[in-house]
Amino acid sequence: MAEDTTPDDLPEEEGTLFEAPPMGEQERMVEAILFATAEPVTVKELNDRMPHGCDAAEALVHLRKRYEGRGVQVVKVGDSWAMRTAPDLGFLMQKETTETRKLSRAAIETLAIIAYHQPVTRAEIEEIRGVSVSRGTVDQLLEMEWIRFGRRKMTPGRPVTFVVTQDFLDHFGLESARDLPGLKELRAAGLLDNRPPPGALPQMGEGDVDADESPDEGQSELFED
Repeated sequence: MAEDTTPDDLPEEEGTLFEAPPMGEQERMVEAILFATAEPVTVKELNDRMPHGCDAAEALVHLRKRYEGRGVQVVKVGDSWAMRTAPDLGFLMQKETTETRKLSRAAIETLAIIAYHQPVTRAEIEEIRGVSVSRGTVDQLLEMEWIRFGRRKMTPGRPVTFVVTQDFLDHFGLESARDLPGLKELRAAGLLDNRPPPGALPQMGEGDVDADESPDEGQSELFED
């Protein structure tokens, strides 16, 4: 009768079958995945694709450092990672960009309000803009996947809120909504009026929303999970 074997009895060679590849090889794997994937990839997704025992997070640190100063960089988009053209070389890609659809002024203002005030309800958007928000405007932004529904606000009627998506951050090269430009940058780019009418209601088109504006500390209590 054959004796039972335990893991300790296995040959040493078999114990090495599941060892992770060297970090240099892991770095190459992450590079290959990011290069071939159009959408940003999370660390978990990287680990799921790579051999057992790999550490995609550590490989990303090495890969990001190796691409510093290069024409292509490894950037963080929300909770994911992607390879993108260096910001100072963006002008080289202008001829390769095809604009398929322009946003209406209403859509641009609505998107800006959501980006700077998220999570924000439709009623709050209308209060800031000073005009009602059409269903078509919101539907267009939802269809483009630049905004999504957020948590319901714990107020009468429990209205839904809107927040920007990872696709929005990726399109504009932002790591998070905190990286949105402030008043000075927007005015310098000619996107905001320098002298809003006295006593006017704060509106995105008039430059009264600052990227540094943050929700009240107790705001989280107004929303349900």
